[in-house]
Formats: sequence, structure tokens, C-alpha cells
Amino acid sequence: MGNRKRAVGRRSTRPAVIGGMIAAVVAAGAGIGAYSLYGGSGSEDGDRTASTAAEEKVRTGPLTEAEVTGTAERFLTAWQEGEVTGAAAATDDAKSAAALLTGYSKDARIKDVTLTPGKPSGDTVPFSVRATVKHGKTAKPLTYDSELTVVRGGDGTPRVDWRPAVVHPELRDGDRLVTEEAGKAPVKALDRDGGELTTAAYPSLGPVLDGLRERYGEKAGGKAGVELRVVRGKESKEQKLADKTLLEVGKGTPGTVRTTLDPELQAAAEEQVAGRARASVVATRASTGEILAVANSNPGFNTAFQGSLAPGSTMKVITASMLIEKGLASMDEPHPCPKYFTYGGWKFQNDDEFEISGGTFRTSFARSCNTAFISQAPELADDDLTEQAQQVFGLGKDDWSVGVPTFDGRVPVQSAAPMGASLIGQGGVRMNPLNMASVAATVQSGAFHQPYLVAPSVDGRKLATAERTMSAATLAQLRELMSYTASAGTAAGAMSGIGGDRGAKTGSAEVDGQEKPNGWFTAYRGDLAAAGVVQAAGHGGETAGPMVAALLRAGG
Repeated sequence: MGNRKRAVGRRSTRPAVIGGMIAAVVAAGAGIGAYSLYGGSGSEDGDRTASTAAEEKVRTGPLTEAEVTGTAERFLTAWQEGEVTGAAAATDDAKSAAALLTGYSKDARIKDVTLTPGKPSGDTVPFSVRATVKHGKTAKPLTYDSELTVVRGGDGTPRVDWRPAVVHPELRDGDRLVTEEAGKAPVKALDRDGGELTTAAYPSLGPVLDGLRERYGEKAGGKAGVELRVVRGKESKEQKLADKTLLEVGKGTPGTVRTTLDPELQAAAEEQVAGRARASVVATRASTGEILAVANSNPGFNTAFQGSLAPGSTMKVITASMLIEKGLASMDEPHPCPKYFTYGGWKFQNDDEFEISGGTFRTSFARSCNTAFISQAPELADDDLTEQAQQVFGLGKDDWSVGVPTFDGRVPVQSAAPMGASLIGQGGVRMNPLNMASVAATVQSGAFHQPYLVAPSVDGRKLATAERTMSAATLAQLRELMSYTASAGTAAGAMSGIGGDRGAKTGSAEVDGQEKPNGWFTAYRGDLAAAGVVQAAGHGGETAGPMVAALLRAGG
């Protein structure tokens, strides 16, 4: 049969399993009892005899092909027939499965379901869904693909490993499917030049467009239609995920929202992340905070705006500004960079255990010497870095109003070893590319300008501000440090050929259980600031650096 899929028709005997595939699943409307998992009859108990005593023992070990396909068959057949209790009983979480499957037909109004299994891959069975969404006199076809995984339960019985994504891949715990007239009005999002922004043209903009609709649907003058939507639950809302439209059943009237995105830079950003796994990048106009581009290689989550990741040595831009202000470092003054430095009971070291003998703070910054920064920890108060991030760079106060959901950075007050780690962007410090692009923009422009995607004049909202700016002397040194790093430090390779007023900083953030670090890069050129991360890929200069540099060139 190869990889061919077949929907199931009405049969009087158990569907055959051929070549590892479920050859047939009962079509919608067919009345057929649940098949026993191991027996050959159509009864629920099967035909057990004394000679099958071995089957009474709890089964252990890897699942057989027959167990995988048989369990998938039982679940899909019951679901397709609308037998919620039977389908839920085939999973390892019957209560949760029953609730979501009941809502599938009742709340989402999905009818005439046909489920077609594909060829299993190990314990996972892909399947396609063809159905109809009906609301009043309106009906629209619905098609999508999903998959299920079979696991062995504690009693040895194979069961479907229950996850909401089995029902639809967009669902997370607590989410539900609803078809209704209510909900946010659709929006037509425009770039700064008036062109329409769509996921067809810019594949990674899905979460951004969802966020714009959530905030501006009604404000933009739109009128809601009838839609099949994912309504987010508590877990998704904590991650600031917006409700998502899956199918427009009855057409609504969209409102229009103009964004600050630049079409050429957005296209360049999409191109950069498309060739990299787990990559995200942001570009902003440093003097205003306007967001010019945002892209993620995973279109399902906006890591660029909502990610919460240790930024590694890109955090040294903030730390350096603090040390210079406090007189603990000066660009061309001698500064220690030993192989190791112990603080708070932790032994810190540099990448590859390098050291710089007789060097200055300029060379330590350009080489990204960890111990040069952590060696100053004994001279700092626990809240010094937190205050610097908040008061000068506008980070960590959770008060940004970008126009769509964002995570605004986190620099918690820490003590002892975790405080030392925070100086080099580890410990409890968390950032995303939007945050770090803003850091580079603050250095370039000399003051914090809260990033925004929709102009505040559209809805009268107030943008966040910083309490103070760096002194002129501190700012001059910080710019020179980033410029030197771009020309002769760890960022030189990526920034090669980029002239003019430019500066950069690399970063590599270690993550527990991850073989390679997350690679970070933040930089500016003229009035354009950008930052990016490529997770689990290696050093920032070689991973995120070329991606960010490409945007700086495109915007030049």
C-alpha cells in the first residue's frame, strides 16, 4: 500500500491491518461496536478462554505494530462515530479527552467527520481530518492533519497518549475550539508603506497578526464574522498567546491597522530565519523605537517578542554601562581577565579558559571575558544591575505597550553566585531579541525609546519611559567598546564590510541539558538596531551574527 491513506468504510468484520497501516476506519454514520484490542471478534470482551491465560498478564516492553495500529483504530473509529466515551476510554486521560471531544461537536460545531490514518512511524500514527463546520444555514469544509502517539499504560494496555494537539495541532492544555459569532473583529494589517501583511507573503507573522486582531479588531472599525477559533485557556494566556482563527465560516468585515514594519526589511528577516532552526530576529529604528522587522523560524510562537531566554554576553552591554558609571571599569584602563574567578562559592571561567594578561577593559569587552565582569561582583550591591536595566534601558518593568503581546525582560535582584552570573547574562536574567535590539538602540541613540509596532497615536496609549540616561562620558565609552568589538573583537567576522557608525556585541548562553549554547548577537548601524538568537546552535558570532548583519546591510 505504500504511504497511501484510506478512509474507513462500513464493514461487518474487523478492518484489516496491512503493511503496518490501518486499512480502514469506520466512516461517519456507520454503526459498529468497539473492537477488542487483542481478540478477533466485535464483542467488547473478546473470546477469552483458559488457554489464553498468558494474555491475562500485564503486558510490558515495546509496543508491537499491531498494538499501535489497533489502539489508533479504536480511538479514531469511536471519535469519528461521535462515541465520545469510547474514544476517551482509548486514551490515558479519559476525563480530559471526553471534555475536548464533546466540545469538538457541541461548541466547535464540527460535523460529518472522516478520519483517515496514515502509515505509522514507530508509536506515532498520523491522520488527516475532513469535516464540515456548520453554523445556522452556513457550512464550510474543514481539513487538517494531526497525529497521535500510543503508549503503554500502567496496566499494560496500549492507550493514546492524550494531548489536546491530537484533536487539533493548534491546541494546548486548557484551550478549546469554538464556532461562534462572538470574538474579535478581523483586521487588515498594513506595513508602513500601506501594503497588506499576510502570512502568505511573510510566513512567520502569524502570532503578530493574531495579536493585532486581539487588540485592534473592534478599535479599527471591523465587524466580527462567524469563525472556528481556538479560545485560549489559562496556560496559553500566561504565555500571552492570542485566540487564533482556524476557519472563517461567515465573512466578517475587517478593520485596518497600519504597523511600523518595513516590507523590504521584513522580507529580509523572513529569509534569514527560514534557513536556520530555532532562529528569531528583530530590527528597530533606534531614534524612535519603531519596529521595522520581526521573524521567527517557528511560526507558531513569537520568540522574538515573547521569548524568555538567558541572553548570555550580550547582557555585558548593560553591565559595562553600570561598571563605567560606578568607576569600576574604564575603557583604556587596566582590567583583570584571569582564567577563573570564584564568587559566592561558584568557580567561573572564560570560554576555552582563556585569560588576558595586562589587558584593558576594552580588550576584555571585545573578547567577551566573563571573569572581567564577575571580578567586580564583590564591589556591587545586589540590586545594582536590576536598577541599571530598569532605569537606563527600560527593561524588566513589564510596562511596554508595543501593540501586541511582549515579554519585556527580567533582571531580578540576586545575591552571591547568581548575582555574579547575572552580570554575564546567565543566572535569572531573561531576554528576547526585541529586548536586546532595544539595548543596542539605547546605546546608538543615547536614550531608551520603547519599541512599538503600532503608533501610539492610533489608540492613545502611553509608551514606557526610562528614569534617566547615561552620562555623556559613559555613553561615549560604551559606543567605543561596541565599535571596537565590531571591528576587532568577537563580532568582527559577522560585521565585516559594514562601515559607518556601527557597534556590536556577541553572546553565548549555556542551557542545562543542551549540547550547544544559544547564540546571541546585538548590533546597530546608523539608525538601525537589530538583535537575534539561534537556539542550541553555538557561539553568537557564527550563528546569530550573520543573520543580524544581513539586516543591517539590507537597511543600509
